[in-house]
Amino acid sequence: MPQIVGVHLYLERDGKVLLGLRHPDSAYAGSLWHFLAGHCETESATACLVREAYEEAGLVVDPADLDLVHVVHLLHRPGVPPRVQLFFRARRWEGVPELREPDKCAAWRWWDPKDLPDALVPYARAAIEGIGAGRPYTETGWSR
Repeated sequence: MPQIVGVHLYLERDGKVLLGLRHPDSAYAGSLWHFLAGHCETESATACLVREAYEEAGLVVDPADLDLVHVVHLLHRPGVPPRVQLFFRARRWEGVPELREPDKCAAWRWWDPKDLPDALVPYARAAIEGIGAGRPYTETGWSR
């Protein structure tokens, strides 16, 4: 079964991380907080993330300023394609997060990693914890 590749933007400002509140009617994770993210189409992971950052939030990121900081290998449930979720930290970016896709994201907010919202996508929480602990990899949903 093919794997789906997702990319996530890990932005830090003043010790806080940027998360977006998913629109209640979103196909995935409605009313939960999550990273700015997207799925790779016919493009590289960094090109996808640069595109998504601009489309979703009006942020301009240079691919040269992206560092891979965590990977989550995720199986939501048996029978659906597994996902490889790549988390990139941007060392620099231009712009202030704005709501450019209000049908997908209802708000942007900076959160202290030690005081995250309860309504957070579980693998996003695992990635934030992994990044904070300096772990590069997390598996979730796989039976052992």
